[in-house]
Amino acid sequence: MEDRHTTAAVAAAVEVGQRFRLPTEHPEVLATRSNVLVRLGAVVARVPGTTLVARPGVLQSLAREVALSSFLEMRDAPVVPPFESPGPHVANGLPVTLWRFTRHDPDHVFAPGEVAWSLAELHAALRDFRDPLDAPGPLAEARSWIARFDLPVELADEVDALEAALPDGRAQALHGDAHPGNLLATASGPRWVDFEDTWAGPVLWDLACLALTTRLDGRAAVAAYPGAPDPDELAPWLRLRDLFGVCWRFAIARRFPDRSPEAQADLRRFKTVGGSR
Repeated sequence: MEDRHTTAAVAAAVEVGQRFRLPTEHPEVLATRSNVLVRLGAVVARVPGTTLVARPGVLQSLAREVALSSFLEMRDAPVVPPFESPGPHVANGLPVTLWRFTRHDPDHVFAPGEVAWSLAELHAALRDFRDPLDAPGPLAEARSWIARFDLPVELADEVDALEAALPDGRAQALHGDAHPGNLLATASGPRWVDFEDTWAGPVLWDLACLALTTRLDGRAAVAAYPGAPDPDELAPWLRLRDLFGVCWRFAIARRFPDRSPEAQADLRRFKTVGGSR
C-alpha cells in the first residue's frame, strides 16, 4: 500500500545510503507498515511510517533502540545487529537508522516454546542494561493517543483503572513489542528486531504482547516461558495490551483513512469485552 510516507521514506533512505557509499541504485522496499524498510545492499535502512504518525518524539525512540540493540549485540544476545554507523540520521526531515541485512526465512512458523525460550534469553541479557530508559511506556502512550485521536473518554478512565490494578514487579529494560512478527528465523537461530517500543517495566508487559499474538498460540508460549506468571497476575497487562492495540489502529487509520472502519470496529469490540468482564 503505497502512500506519501512510503515515498518520502524511500527517498530519505537513499539519501542516507549515499552518505555512506551504500548501493542505492536499486533500493528494495522490504516493508511499508509501522516502519518502511529499504534494503541497500548489505544494509537495511529503517524509516518510520505509521510510527511517525503515532510518535511526535520518534527520534528519541529510535535512538533508544539503537543504544539497546548495540548493547545486546556486544552481549551476543539473539538480536539483529545495527550497522557500524546506525544513526539515527536525518534526511529530508525524516529519521533513518541503519541495520545489517540478515537473511531469514519469512515463512518460518515458530513453535510456542521456541519463542518463549528466546524471549527469556533476551530478557536475561536486558537485565544487565543499566542505562536509564527515558521512555514513556504503554500507559503514557495510550493516554497520549486517546487525547490526540479524540477517542472516547472512557478509554482514559480505563487507563487510570488499569494503572491502579497493575501488579508491582521488578522493572528492567524490555523489548516492548515482543511478538513473533519481531522475531526472525535465521541460520544462527531466532533473532529479535524492532526495539523502538522499549521501556523499563515488568516482563509481564512483554509476556502480554506475546500472549495476544495471532501468529501462534500465544498463551502456550507464555506458559512455556521459564517461571510463567499466574493468569490473574497477567490479566491487567493483557487488558492494557489490548487497549494499546486499539489506539494503534487509530494511528494506522490516520495514515490510511480507508482503515478507519477497522479501527472503529476494534474499539466497539474492546468496549464490549470490557463491559462483559
